[in-house]
Amino acid sequence: MRRQWAAAEARDQGWGGVSAVARATGLSRTTITAGLAELKLPARRRSVEASRVRRPGAGRPSLTLTDPKLLTALEKLIEPVTRGDPESPLRWTCKSTRRLAEELTNQRHPVSSRTVAGLLHEAGYSLQANRKTREGSSHPDRNAQFQYINRQVRSFQNQSEPAISVDTKKKELVGNFKNGGREWRPKGKPAEVRVHDFQDPMLGKAIPYGVYDMVNNQGWVSVGIDHDTAQFAANSIRRWWNRMGRHRFPRASKLLITADGGGSNSSRSRLWKVSLQKLADDLDLRLHMCHFPPGTSKWNKIEHRLFSFITKNWRGKPLLSHQTIVSLIARTNTRSGLVVKAALDTNTYDTEIKVTDAELSTLRLKPHSFHGDWNYTIRPQG
Repeated sequence: MRRQWAAAEARDQGWGGVSAVARATGLSRTTITAGLAELKLPARRRSVEASRVRRPGAGRPSLTLTDPKLLTALEKLIEPVTRGDPESPLRWTCKSTRRLAEELTNQRHPVSSRTVAGLLHEAGYSLQANRKTREGSSHPDRNAQFQYINRQVRSFQNQSEPAISVDTKKKELVGNFKNGGREWRPKGKPAEVRVHDFQDPMLGKAIPYGVYDMVNNQGWVSVGIDHDTAQFAANSIRRWWNRMGRHRFPRASKLLITADGGGSNSSRSRLWKVSLQKLADDLDLRLHMCHFPPGTSKWNKIEHRLFSFITKNWRGKPLLSHQTIVSLIARTNTRSGLVVKAALDTNTYDTEIKVTDAELSTLRLKPHSFHGDWNYTIRPQG
């Protein structure tokens, strides 16, 4: 467009116009003359010429033309470390463009890293991170257990009985430590935190145990300071019931609990079953327990209905104290109406408690007909 504009000015000046415009603009006479030739073309053709920096065929030839074996050499370097399905149009490599350029240059194919990046994009490669999708071998009754849990939850919801999902969130270091994520701050003034993530012996760790009410879209989190034990888990459910559950379900006669198969609420834990018996006695409720199959903890409702939003709410904020953690959790909400309450649990929990066969035999535990090791009911004593 600049070329054609200069040519139009030269044409308007008449004889000597090309030289005058060349002196005034610094453009060469050849460029202005080319513009005069383009002005004689039809308007549509003229716009095409204006969008072109060089005339067709001009400029340095592509390396793939001057070095026909370059692409073949690049493919040989990438092939041993190529990820993904070879038939897929999208492929990716774990070698950097700098390393690939160095190896190609050593093989007498001199090329820059930027050129390698361009060739990879043209070939359908892109940089991608690993994705957690493979769960390993699964239990043969995995899907059947999912369906069983789903039927149980629907049944409790239809009867207006409480159904909750429970789990322990990732333990968090308390103190001025880096927390993942970013938040808006004045430019060039990020929050300064410690370089090393060594636990502060005075503050320790925070252990958030969550209870998610699947009927009312409400959550409760007990933030422990000692150990994640079965007694701590059961006490968290007890506190949820006293603070939130009993008000939502004043006529409840039973409670459905869905949980992972491991951790403090493990399906194999004797102490968990003993703690549930005491909980059933205290609440005077029949506790229906359903565990998720091994290796399926991410299917637990609390993970993506409660914990994910807590993580988003406190991203980029150092968790300076236990009270900071409690406050950030309690301020979590969503557009769908999620309500979250939290409190600090300052109790200590013994990790050396052993449950004898005699104690286990006193439980009012009844396994369900389907996978009694995962599904069972505990009735109150008396």
